[in-house]
Amino acid sequence: MDQYCVFGNPIEQSRSPFIHQEFAKQTQQAIIYHKQYVELDSFPQAVKHFMSIGGKGANVTVPFKEQALQLCDQLSVAAKQASAVNTLTFIDGKILGDNTDGLGLVQDLFRNELTLRGRCILLLGAGGAAKGVLLPLLNESPTAIVIANRTVSKAEQLCHQFNDERLYACGFNEIPQQSYDLIINATSASLSGKYPVISPQLIQTNTVCYDMVYSKQLTPFLQWAKANGSVTVIDGLGMLVAQAAASFNIWRQCLPQTTTVIDKLKKSLVEEN
Repeated sequence: MDQYCVFGNPIEQSRSPFIHQEFAKQTQQAIIYHKQYVELDSFPQAVKHFMSIGGKGANVTVPFKEQALQLCDQLSVAAKQASAVNTLTFIDGKILGDNTDGLGLVQDLFRNELTLRGRCILLLGAGGAAKGVLLPLLNESPTAIVIANRTVSKAEQLCHQFNDERLYACGFNEIPQQSYDLIINATSASLSGKYPVISPQLIQTNTVCYDMVYSKQLTPFLQWAKANGSVTVIDGLGMLVAQAAASFNIWRQCLPQTTTVIDKLKKSLVEEN
């Protein structure tokens, strides 16, 4: 059977093996998928070893996405724009790199019946997560994307890199007071029990709030959003499954259905409480 894995540090919490095994059952693909802990200074060696034993491809999670970029012989447009790789494919001794994070986000927004064309989006954060989703968001024809970050220069760098007149950079305390259809938290603050400090006046009843992080309960950002009037709040569990589905499609040339897998993951999270 064809072998795949996910590289990370830490990796114990990864849901990727469960997700890909569900995809394999659903599409009747014969694969083996496992998670692999990698020492911080051993990523290139781990990838090459996996290739040498017949690995066909791999997912890459923190903190190796930038290192993965440097290993690749060929990069997709999404990987180049994101300056990070989360999907590796091994063909004839060559490493092909892609980034499916942004596609995963957009697909999950669609699953939640959200349209982006003509919408005004507030993107919180200007790190790797934000960079990885900007191009797919821009491709859906929003009216504007305001990138807010604690360090304004990082948000300005993203605007310069993508060179799109619909982008605007600012600090968390300088966000234009206007109507936002969608606010996306692309910071890692929720992982440490925090959230970006922004004005609650930015949230209106019809403002959808999305956190790219997920947890058993509502993330701190989504708790804050709901307390300040957002009716629709969505965490990143669906994005996780959708980006995995895009990786699976790259490897196996078939796109699995995500809804049932998301439902199973939600159920398992509840049962862990």
